[in-house]
Amino acid sequence: MPREPVPFCLFMKSRRASTGSTGSLPGLLFKWLLKLSIGWLILSLLVIMLLRYMNPPVWSWLILRELNPPENYPENRHHQWRRLDQIAPAMLLAVVASEDQHFPLHHGIDFNAINESLQEAVAGKGLRGASTLTQQTAKNLFLWEGRDWFRKGLEAVLALLLEVAWDKQRILEVYLNIVEFGPGIYGVEAAGEYWFERSSASLTTRQAALLAAVLPNPWRYRANPPGPYVADRARWIQQQMKQLGHAWLIPVTGQKGRRE
Repeated sequence: MPREPVPFCLFMKSRRASTGSTGSLPGLLFKWLLKLSIGWLILSLLVIMLLRYMNPPVWSWLILRELNPPENYPENRHHQWRRLDQIAPAMLLAVVASEDQHFPLHHGIDFNAINESLQEAVAGKGLRGASTLTQQTAKNLFLWEGRDWFRKGLEAVLALLLEVAWDKQRILEVYLNIVEFGPGIYGVEAAGEYWFERSSASLTTRQAALLAAVLPNPWRYRANPPGPYVADRARWIQQQMKQLGHAWLIPVTGQKGRRE
């Protein structure tokens, strides 16, 4: 007995149901990657929102150092948290003048600095770093050491999230309290005590510039006594600080810093 013909609409419905239940492997992978990415973004934003009001007890850079200590890493690390208003204004201006002069203006990523860096690389001058203070904060807080594009991509996304969830004042405060100034020396308070035997609140313009000068490689350079490179870089930083002036940080701190 011949079978009755199946209507085309029912045939297509059953076909979609049978193929859609499993799906292709690339499609499934894309869905899982999308879900993981969304989950990571939500979790990252929740942690960042929490750290807006709570000082981080640990951060990735510190954890990596403790788990895999480099040679000559000290047994006892030095760190003490300081609010931004407890740190000498010269220190705030020094790191901005040294690391990210457009910090009050950008939204986490300085595209102009990236463009200039790429142009210099094309001209054969080498590829210099173009990370903002926000990106460096994201790296020190959440990521690992390295120059691969995957890590840089995560760093950029986290920097944008920091700019959304925090204000500039909080970003600068966290940066100054977790950045490494030497082997086992974390934060500007520990750095001031270690290198100059004074608190971060009483650092002079010269001392602030010397501390900022070691940031490109705190394991290689010393703030006191400074080598030729650190001394020259500190002089350049002081010149930049003078040109910028403390008024440059008013959008960040909300007040004009005292002069040393």
